[in-house]
Amino acid sequence: MNVDEVLAGLTLEEKTSLTAGADFWSTVAIERVGIPSVRVTDGPSGARGAHIPGVGGVPSVCIPCGSAMGATWNPALTEQIGALVGREARDRGCRVLLAPTVNLHRSPLAGRNFECYSEDPLLSGVLAAAFVRGVQSREVIATVKHFVGNEAEFERGSISSVIDERALRELYLVPFEHAVRDGGALAVMTSYNRVNGKWNTERPELLLDLLRGEWGFGGLVMTDWFGVVDTVVSARAGLDLEMPGPGRAFGPALLAAVKAGDVDESSVDDMVRRLLSTFDRFGILDAPVAPVAPAGDLTEDRALVRRAAIESTVLLRNDGVLPLDATAGVVRRVAVVGPNANAPRIMGGGSSQVLPHPVETPLAALRVALGDGVDVVHERGCVIDRSARPIGARGLVAPDGFDVEVVDGEGRSVARQSLPDTKFLFFEPPDAAITKGEAWSLRVTGTVVPEETGRYDLSLAQAGATRVSIGGAVVLDGVADPPPPGGSEFFGLASKELTGGVDLVAGRPVDVVVEFFAPAGGFAFGARVGFRLPEPADLMERAVAAVRDADVTVVVVGTSEEWESEGRDRTSFSLPGRQDELVRRVAGACARTVVVVNAGAPVDLPWVDDVGAVLQCWFGGEEMGPALADVLVGAAEPGGRLATTIPVRIEHNPSYDNFPGENGELRYGEGLFMGYRGYDHRCLPVRFPFGHGLGYTTFAIGAPSVEAMPASGAVAFEVRVPLTNTGGRRGSEVVQCYVAPVGDTRLARPPKELKAFAKVELDPGESTVVSLTLDERAFAYWDPGQSDWEAIQPRRAQLTAVEAGITQDRRAPGWQVDPGTYRLLVGRSSADLPHAVDVVIRGS
Repeated sequence: MNVDEVLAGLTLEEKTSLTAGADFWSTVAIERVGIPSVRVTDGPSGARGAHIPGVGGVPSVCIPCGSAMGATWNPALTEQIGALVGREARDRGCRVLLAPTVNLHRSPLAGRNFECYSEDPLLSGVLAAAFVRGVQSREVIATVKHFVGNEAEFERGSISSVIDERALRELYLVPFEHAVRDGGALAVMTSYNRVNGKWNTERPELLLDLLRGEWGFGGLVMTDWFGVVDTVVSARAGLDLEMPGPGRAFGPALLAAVKAGDVDESSVDDMVRRLLSTFDRFGILDAPVAPVAPAGDLTEDRALVRRAAIESTVLLRNDGVLPLDATAGVVRRVAVVGPNANAPRIMGGGSSQVLPHPVETPLAALRVALGDGVDVVHERGCVIDRSARPIGARGLVAPDGFDVEVVDGEGRSVARQSLPDTKFLFFEPPDAAITKGEAWSLRVTGTVVPEETGRYDLSLAQAGATRVSIGGAVVLDGVADPPPPGGSEFFGLASKELTGGVDLVAGRPVDVVVEFFAPAGGFAFGARVGFRLPEPADLMERAVAAVRDADVTVVVVGTSEEWESEGRDRTSFSLPGRQDELVRRVAGACARTVVVVNAGAPVDLPWVDDVGAVLQCWFGGEEMGPALADVLVGAAEPGGRLATTIPVRIEHNPSYDNFPGENGELRYGEGLFMGYRGYDHRCLPVRFPFGHGLGYTTFAIGAPSVEAMPASGAVAFEVRVPLTNTGGRRGSEVVQCYVAPVGDTRLARPPKELKAFAKVELDPGESTVVSLTLDERAFAYWDPGQSDWEAIQPRRAQLTAVEAGITQDRRAPGWQVDPGTYRLLVGRSSADLPHAVDVVIRGS
């Protein structure tokens, strides 16, 4: 499509209509000139399609979470995962994917860390660029988010992230720069928060000067959903699209602003040209809206996601317990305990959630992997649920799901849908036969099978009115007895909980009926009907008793999508509930104890020296259970390396004094010294360092050689590192290169920074030479200059005696590479760098 010709033929009303969404998941169509509506989908956990999490749609591939993909340190694999998600988006009729999330792991407690790759900007940026390339290889637009300074969920819609210019440039902007410059990302989503007091939707210095000017970005910039927009300022600042629709600040409001003379029509033309040109890059404007035609649960997709889960699994500690060898007859009885062993958490909470294909639990997968000759016993040990699980989840499973009858305001049945559980949320009527603003209702029916006998506590949170019947009896009635508003469910839109209970028998099916009534008008409609498993007083004692006769115990602990979620930060570094006590007591009863940490972000590991092995499997996607079993029995190598530091204490984290914020400000007070940079700077011990990870084989990293690359026309070096697999099986190693300035530096700099890496797989005895490239930016820092330097010279002249000491030179803002000696540190983690080579950069 000739975008300029189309643009010239549009009316002002049509042009402004294109600057806001049509609805929650699509842009406006202008049929008169052939502009189609373009659908978008969330994407960090997989391509859900154009619907709210848990509402309608078909299953999607649930990929390992962002922190898991970060732990792979594998750009090629990340690109393959991106291509899978891109294909799934397109199969669901969506041509824009709202991923990847590339904010940094500034604090272990940040609620959305699981979506993001790493604490390090280079690792984050390289993986983000790879994911983008994969997605866009399917001609689906990748949207990098959230631009910028969105490293916490506290007051996320209004907080001001106070970030100095050096930290912003050297850390927090870097992943976006890689995604745009190296990955070719075609869309960027702004964040809810402010940066240094200004909304990011109103920052021409970011959206125009930096993003489009300096980085050469040619795509579209959109808001986060319901993000704050000032009509006039944002239109001039480089924002193109307000989502979702209908428009509040753009669309009709922008039309009025142009007619009032507050916004030039040429600004609208620029916005629409960028939007249409981005769509046209993949021929979207010339193609009919694709039908929803998912490929289904493919074996090759499962294999790829399983490989990613394996490559993300980090073996933190191993005293020889792993891998388990059931073939030798040494392991005859294995106890698998812990709250996540039979209820794995494969993704975090919030907008990234998808409806996954069937999930095999770690317990079930390990039974298969160990074979019939090994007796596997299981106990939960403790409870970690923050709130009740939706009915239909593990523990009270609905084998056939739930049938949903949609009824209009006149009492007519207009559609039938299905749900996997009793949690649903709508921002629009559930069927096109119902006009927005009208009343409607749902009748949700299904049969569940309890896994345990006992008293099940039930709860109801609603945005609307809901009645729940189990076994023919009403157990929760939010119609006759509505709970008050003020709950935390559905981003705070739901009521507080109404509670009740019912006695159930393991294995005995029982019918469930949920009647939901949506009143006329309103913004959000939904319900979460949840349950808690029976919690006998001897739950932990059962687990301890089960492990006493075991040859090996596997304890699967962790968090959940409730503890790690969009919309809230964690308030504690500790594992929820009594999990630490469970680990200690189990380890005391079984000498060979393996702990698996199923969490998307670091947690406290105070018992780590008391157990035989520790694995971190993150939120590993729908193949996490089989992948974990593969690693435990040695069918696969644990290929992960930490992409974020695990501290000894949360108080040691560099952001601790400035997290999560107060009085409307979140101060990034540690500046450049975030993550491993800060631990190094303060000489603080850590539990496990950035880059750490063990395997089942051994590698020898040889002394590197370095050669300058003058042909590049700038400062550049090739670092060649010999690598040999010295063990007895195939495995992987991540060769890491850090750059450390030697001697005094002109401006403060971290002790060392990751500047190149490569993941390599080798057979036993095989050797190779790993080539790493360091370009000019590997040695550079951002100098913000001093804007008032000239203005203060008269006053300085009056204070000659006071100012008689050495004066630092001032430079114009920009990237600087100072002449001098730089030490290249090469090894396998930020704390294990056995080789050092100095290079000298001379002045021009």
